[in-house]
Order: sequence, then structure tokens, then C-alpha cells
Amino acid sequence: MPEPTEPTESELPVEPELPDNWGRWGNDDELGTLNLITDAVRASAAAEVRTGRWASLAQPIAPNPMISSPFAPTTVDVSPVQHMMAHTGVAVAADWMLVTNHHAKSTHLDALAHWSRDGDVYPGRPRDEVVTPAGVTHASSASFAAGIVTRGVLLDLAHQGPLPPAHAVTSRDFEEAEERQGAEVRSGDALVLRLGWPSTPVPGTPTPGISLDAVRWMHRRGVSVCAADRGTRTPAGTGGPSPLHGVALGRMAMPLIDAAELDDLAALCVELRRYSFLLTVAPPRIHGLTGVPVNPIATF
Repeated sequence: MPEPTEPTESELPVEPELPDNWGRWGNDDELGTLNLITDAVRASAAAEVRTGRWASLAQPIAPNPMISSPFAPTTVDVSPVQHMMAHTGVAVAADWMLVTNHHAKSTHLDALAHWSRDGDVYPGRPRDEVVTPAGVTHASSASFAAGIVTRGVLLDLAHQGPLPPAHAVTSRDFEEAEERQGAEVRSGDALVLRLGWPSTPVPGTPTPGISLDAVRWMHRRGVSVCAADRGTRTPAGTGGPSPLHGVALGRMAMPLIDAAELDDLAALCVELRRYSFLLTVAPPRIHGLTGVPVNPIATF
């Protein structure tokens, strides 16, 4: 019997190229897949409003008083917002906030500069020149300071309960949800994904997450922005770059709404028997950040 030999390079399975939008909208672009939200897409989104019912996709935040940090006892729950009253005792009260933008307990919108690729920021500028101590000079939160208005579609993958631990969400999960719900994701839409897990890690438990196959599907469909409750962790054993942050954000230039709270939205979709809606995302107009807290609103 001949000795087994290693496969040659030509015999190895060829991995499809990762989806990539760098250069698609020019060398100075800062919007990425938000370019897919055309006037026609926004008009179609506005037509989704028929009942006036609405739901927030943001987590509620209870700030921690700044006076308790950094010496707060370990029993105190960590908050992404620290708060200090600046003026009390008269008719007008004022305060300060210190916000951690990329925090699992804060629904936030990632700017394209949040993730770099081989030392470059979208669409090919050196990260060392873009991300400075004084703020981000390209593809920052200024890119969506005017807000995001588009059609949103919830794919409720947790309609029968939370997804199993370590479940890798695939394009098949998406298409089964579309068929079950009677809602199709179209170019320019915001894709909202409910996995049914908390946004914070569960100690000792591998959480589900979005696979690269699912991200390729988003690219084919022309998704403009993705919002998920717990979609940002790469399931164990998948290897390669982080599908949502490394590929969708880093290569496809798709802004991400991280740590969304989707139970209220899912309940309203079930009640109305509708899974598409007008999605409005209006972040504060603070320029030069890698991300910013948001309160996305779905209106039916």
C-alpha cells in the first residue's frame, strides 16, 4: 500500500474570498453600506408605518454614581454610564456623564473606524493617522450624525426560546425565518437579529453567534446595518476572523448596532403579525468617536 501523501495546494478546498466593500464607493467614502439606503429605500420604509405602534431596541441603563468609583464594592452591578450631579439646591439641576461607548450593557452603534484591517481603516487609510488622541479623523461617528432611517426586518431566531449554546447562525436560519414570518430582507434594509441571549457573556457557557456564512448572506442581500442582541461572538471552533466585527464591519463596512434589546420588538411583531417596520436611529451628533450609544426606534 503506498504511503499517504499530503494534498497539494491545488487539491486543497478553495475558501471563497471574504466579502469586501473597500473601494466600492470611492477612496474617500465614510458611509460604507449606508450608501445602500437610497431615497427609494427610505420612502419604502416610511410606507411601513400604518398603525403608529412602536418599540425601542435599546437597553435601559441605570448609571452608577461617579462618587462610588473606583471604590465601589464588587456587589455593585457595573454600568456603562457613570454619573455625577453638578449642581443642586436651586431650581435648576445639572449633571455630568462619563459613557463607555463599546459596552455590553449599552446599545451602541459602531463606526467604521472601530475596526481596522491590516493596520488600515476603511476604505484604506492608515489607522495611525486616523485614530488619534484627539479623536477619529475619518469614518467616525460623524458619518451617521444625520441619523439612519430605513426599513427594518426582524428575523426572530428565538421564537421558540433562546438558541442553543454555541449555535452558529447560518444563512439557512435566516431564510427559514423569512419564510416563517413572511418578511423578506431587501437591499438597504436594516437586519435585526434576535438570538434570545443576554448581551453580556454567560460565565462557563458558550453563547451562540453569527457565522461567516450568515455574513456572506448579508452581503448578497445588501444589508445596510445589522442590529443583534447577542450576535457578535464567534462560536467556538469556527476559526478565522470575527464574522460580524472582523468581516461585516471591518471588510464590508457595515455599521453594527451592538447589544440591542429585542424582546419588546419581538412581542409587538407577534401581536401585529408583521416583522418589517420603519427603523429610525438618531445618535447624538458627536463627531470623532469610534461609536456612540443609540436608541433605535421601530415604528409600525
